[in-house]
Amino acid sequence: MYKIMIIEDDATIANALCDYLSKWGFDTSIADDFAHITEQFIRCEPQLILLDISLPYFNGFYWCSEIRKLSKVPIIFISSAGDNMNIVMAMNMGGDDFIAKPFNLSVILAKIQALLRRTYSFQGELSLLEHRGAVLNLGDATIRYQDQKLELTKNEFKILQLLLENKGRTVSRDAIMQRLWENDSFVDDNTLTVNMTRLRKKLESVGLTDYITTKKGLGYLVGDLT
Repeated sequence: MYKIMIIEDDATIANALCDYLSKWGFDTSIADDFAHITEQFIRCEPQLILLDISLPYFNGFYWCSEIRKLSKVPIIFISSAGDNMNIVMAMNMGGDDFIAKPFNLSVILAKIQALLRRTYSFQGELSLLEHRGAVLNLGDATIRYQDQKLELTKNEFKILQLLLENKGRTVSRDAIMQRLWENDSFVDDNTLTVNMTRLRKKLESVGLTDYITTKKGLGYLVGDLT
Protein backbone atom coordinates (compact mmCIF):
# COMPACT_ATOMS: atom_id res chain seq x y z
CA MET A 1 0.00 0.00 0.00
CA TYR A 2 1.47 3.32 -1.06
CA LYS A 3 1.59 6.16 1.44
CA ILE A 4 0.54 9.62 0.26
CA MET A 5 1.19 12.78 2.27
CA ILE A 6 -1.15 15.73 1.63
CA ILE A 7 0.26 19.18 2.39
CA GLU A 8 -2.73 21.48 1.83
CA ASP A 9 -3.87 24.48 3.88
CA ASP A 10 -7.53 24.21 2.83
CA ALA A 11 -8.99 21.56 5.17
CA THR A 12 -11.96 20.92 2.87
CA ILE A 13 -9.71 20.09 -0.07
CA ALA A 14 -7.29 18.07 2.08
CA ASN A 15 -10.10 15.95 3.57
CA ALA A 16 -11.71 15.42 0.16
CA LEU A 17 -8.40 14.18 -1.26
CA CYS A 18 -7.78 12.00 1.78
CA ASP A 19 -11.23 10.37 1.64
CA TYR A 20 -11.13 9.81 -2.13
CA LEU A 21 -7.62 8.33 -2.23
CA SER A 22 -8.32 6.14 0.80
CA LYS A 23 -11.19 4.55 -1.12
CA TRP A 24 -8.68 3.57 -3.80
CA GLY A 25 -6.47 1.80 -1.27
CA PHE A 26 -3.90 4.50 -0.53
CA ASP A 27 -2.61 5.13 2.99
CA THR A 28 -3.12 8.89 3.24
CA SER A 29 -2.06 11.42 5.85
CA ILE A 30 -2.64 15.18 6.10
CA ALA A 31 0.07 17.54 7.34
CA ASP A 32 -1.12 19.40 10.44
CA ASP A 33 1.97 21.41 11.45
CA PHE A 34 2.98 23.74 8.64
CA ALA A 35 6.01 25.04 10.52
CA HIS A 36 7.59 21.56 10.68
CA ILE A 37 6.81 19.79 7.41
CA THR A 38 10.19 18.06 7.16
CA GLU A 39 9.78 16.34 10.52
CA GLN A 40 6.32 15.09 9.52
CA PHE A 41 7.71 13.85 6.19
CA ILE A 42 10.39 11.84 7.98
CA ARG A 43 7.84 10.25 10.33
CA CYS A 44 5.37 9.50 7.54
CA GLU A 45 7.84 8.16 4.95
CA PRO A 46 5.39 8.68 2.06
CA GLN A 47 5.89 7.34 -1.45
CA LEU A 48 4.25 10.47 -2.94
CA ILE A 49 3.43 14.01 -1.83
CA LEU A 50 0.59 16.32 -2.87
CA LEU A 51 1.84 19.83 -2.15
CA ASP A 52 0.07 23.18 -2.35
CA ILE A 53 2.06 26.35 -3.04
CA SER A 54 0.21 28.71 -0.68
CA LEU A 55 0.90 27.54 2.88
CA PRO A 56 1.35 29.18 6.30
CA TYR A 57 4.91 30.04 7.41
CA PHE A 58 6.73 28.86 4.24
CA ASN A 59 5.35 28.20 0.77
CA GLY A 60 5.33 24.93 -1.12
CA PHE A 61 8.43 25.83 -3.12
CA TYR A 62 10.43 26.08 0.10
CA TRP A 63 9.21 22.74 1.43
CA CYS A 64 9.81 21.05 -1.90
CA SER A 65 13.45 22.15 -1.85
CA GLU A 66 13.82 20.99 1.79
CA ILE A 67 12.38 17.56 1.02
CA ARG A 68 14.62 17.27 -2.03
CA LYS A 69 17.64 17.51 0.28
CA LEU A 70 16.48 14.23 1.83
CA SER A 71 14.60 12.28 -0.80
CA LYS A 72 13.64 11.84 -4.46
CA VAL A 73 10.04 11.02 -3.47
CA PRO A 74 7.57 12.09 -6.24
CA ILE A 75 5.95 15.49 -5.57
CA ILE A 76 2.82 16.75 -7.32
CA PHE A 77 2.06 20.44 -6.85
CA ILE A 78 -1.62 21.39 -6.58
CA SER A 79 -2.42 25.09 -6.69
CA SER A 80 -4.90 27.70 -7.83
CA ALA A 81 -1.88 29.69 -9.02
CA GLY A 82 -1.64 27.77 -12.27
CA ASP A 83 0.15 30.37 -14.39
CA ASN A 84 3.23 29.45 -16.39
CA MET A 85 5.62 31.13 -13.94
CA ASN A 86 4.44 29.02 -10.99
CA ILE A 87 4.43 25.82 -13.06
CA VAL A 88 8.02 26.46 -14.20
CA MET A 89 9.06 27.34 -10.63
CA ALA A 90 7.47 24.13 -9.29
CA MET A 91 9.38 22.00 -11.80
CA ASN A 92 12.64 23.86 -11.16
CA MET A 93 12.32 23.32 -7.40
CA GLY A 94 12.03 19.57 -7.89
CA GLY A 95 8.34 18.95 -8.52
CA ASP A 96 7.31 16.07 -10.79
CA ASP A 97 3.89 17.32 -11.90
CA PHE A 98 1.52 20.25 -11.49
CA ILE A 99 -2.28 20.20 -11.17
CA ALA A 100 -4.23 23.47 -11.20
CA LYS A 101 -7.25 24.08 -8.97
CA PRO A 102 -10.10 23.47 -9.34
CA PHE A 103 -9.33 19.90 -10.27
CA ASN A 104 -11.17 16.67 -10.93
CA LEU A 105 -10.44 13.93 -8.39
CA SER A 106 -10.32 11.26 -11.10
CA VAL A 107 -7.63 13.25 -12.91
CA ILE A 108 -5.56 13.48 -9.72
CA LEU A 109 -5.93 9.74 -9.21
CA ALA A 110 -4.78 9.00 -12.77
CA LYS A 111 -1.73 11.26 -12.40
CA ILE A 112 -0.83 9.71 -9.04
CA GLN A 113 -1.07 6.17 -10.41
CA ALA A 114 1.01 7.05 -13.47
CA LEU A 115 3.71 8.77 -11.42
CA LEU A 116 3.90 5.91 -8.93
CA ARG A 117 4.30 3.41 -11.79
CA ARG A 118 7.10 5.44 -13.36
CA THR A 119 8.88 5.96 -10.05
CA TYR A 120 8.70 2.56 -8.44
CA SER A 121 8.54 0.06 -11.31
CA PHE A 122 12.32 0.05 -11.73
CA GLN A 123 13.57 0.87 -8.25
CA GLY A 124 12.89 0.04 -4.64
CA GLU A 125 11.06 2.43 -2.39
CA LEU A 126 13.34 5.00 -0.83
CA SER A 127 13.49 4.88 2.95
CA LEU A 128 14.77 7.17 5.65
CA LEU A 129 15.80 6.47 9.24
CA GLU A 130 15.90 9.38 11.69
CA HIS A 131 17.17 10.10 15.20
CA ARG A 132 17.95 13.44 16.88
CA GLY A 133 17.34 15.27 13.62
CA ALA A 134 19.91 13.23 11.70
CA VAL A 135 18.47 11.42 8.68
CA LEU A 136 20.04 8.29 7.19
CA ASN A 137 19.05 7.84 3.54
CA LEU A 138 19.00 4.13 2.66
CA GLY A 139 18.90 5.02 -1.02
CA ASP A 140 22.34 6.63 -1.28
CA ALA A 141 24.07 5.66 2.01
CA THR A 142 24.37 9.23 3.29
CA ILE A 143 23.41 10.91 6.53
CA ARG A 144 22.25 14.53 6.69
CA TYR A 145 22.19 16.74 9.75
CA GLN A 146 21.46 20.50 9.82
CA ASP A 147 22.21 21.02 6.12
CA GLN A 148 25.42 18.98 6.39
CA LYS A 149 25.73 15.78 4.38
CA LEU A 150 28.08 12.93 5.21
CA GLU A 151 29.16 10.21 2.81
CA LEU A 152 29.49 6.88 4.64
CA THR A 153 31.61 3.87 3.75
CA LYS A 154 29.78 0.59 3.15
CA ASN A 155 30.62 -0.70 6.63
CA GLU A 156 29.78 2.59 8.36
CA PHE A 157 26.44 2.69 6.59
CA LYS A 158 25.55 -0.90 7.52
CA ILE A 159 26.51 -0.34 11.16
CA LEU A 160 24.44 2.83 11.46
CA GLN A 161 21.51 1.30 9.58
CA LEU A 162 21.40 -1.66 11.97
CA LEU A 163 21.59 0.58 15.05
CA LEU A 164 18.82 2.88 13.79
CA GLU A 165 16.63 -0.06 12.82
CA ASN A 166 16.94 -1.14 16.46
CA LYS A 167 16.70 2.35 17.96
CA GLY A 168 16.29 2.16 21.72
CA ARG A 169 17.67 -1.40 21.88
CA THR A 170 21.23 -2.53 22.44
CA VAL A 171 22.79 -4.31 19.45
CA SER A 172 25.57 -6.78 20.23
CA ARG A 173 28.96 -6.67 18.52
CA ASP A 174 28.32 -10.16 17.18
CA ALA A 175 25.07 -9.02 15.54
CA ILE A 176 26.87 -6.10 13.87
CA MET A 177 29.67 -8.33 12.59
CA GLN A 178 27.13 -10.79 11.25
CA ARG A 179 25.39 -7.98 9.32
CA LEU A 180 28.71 -6.92 7.81
CA TRP A 181 29.63 -10.51 6.87
CA GLU A 182 26.39 -10.74 4.90
CA ASN A 183 27.91 -8.18 2.52
CA ASP A 184 31.08 -10.22 1.95
CA SER A 185 33.07 -7.99 4.29
CA PHE A 186 35.29 -9.99 6.63
CA VAL A 187 35.17 -8.10 9.92
CA ASP A 188 36.86 -9.29 13.09
CA ASP A 189 36.49 -7.75 16.52
CA ASN A 190 39.37 -5.30 16.04
CA THR A 191 38.14 -4.19 12.61
CA LEU A 192 34.70 -3.47 14.05
CA THR A 193 36.27 -1.29 16.74
CA VAL A 194 38.17 0.69 14.08
CA ASN A 195 35.00 1.12 11.98
CA MET A 196 33.00 2.23 15.00
CA THR A 197 35.67 4.78 16.01
CA ARG A 198 35.74 6.26 12.49
CA LEU A 199 31.96 6.41 12.34
CA ARG A 200 31.74 8.20 15.69
CA LYS A 201 34.37 10.75 14.64
CA LYS A 202 32.51 11.36 11.39
CA LEU A 203 29.24 11.94 13.28
CA GLU A 204 30.96 14.22 15.79
CA SER A 205 32.37 16.32 12.93
CA VAL A 206 28.85 17.57 12.16
CA GLY A 207 27.81 18.00 15.79
CA LEU A 208 26.37 14.55 16.53
CA THR A 209 28.28 13.97 19.76
CA ASP A 210 27.47 10.82 21.77
CA TYR A 211 25.12 9.69 19.00
CA ILE A 212 26.16 6.06 19.55
CA THR A 213 26.38 4.82 23.15
CA THR A 214 28.59 1.92 24.22
CA LYS A 215 26.91 -0.53 26.60
CA LYS A 216 29.92 -2.21 28.19
CA GLY A 217 29.87 -5.96 27.72
CA LEU A 218 26.67 -5.80 25.69
CA GLY A 219 27.13 -3.76 22.50
CA TYR A 220 26.00 -0.42 21.11
CA LEU A 221 22.88 1.70 21.32
CA VAL A 222 21.29 4.59 19.44
CA GLY A 223 18.47 6.32 21.34
CA ASP A 224 17.21 5.82 24.86
CA LEU A 225 16.65 2.31 26.18
CA THR A 226 13.02 1.16 25.87
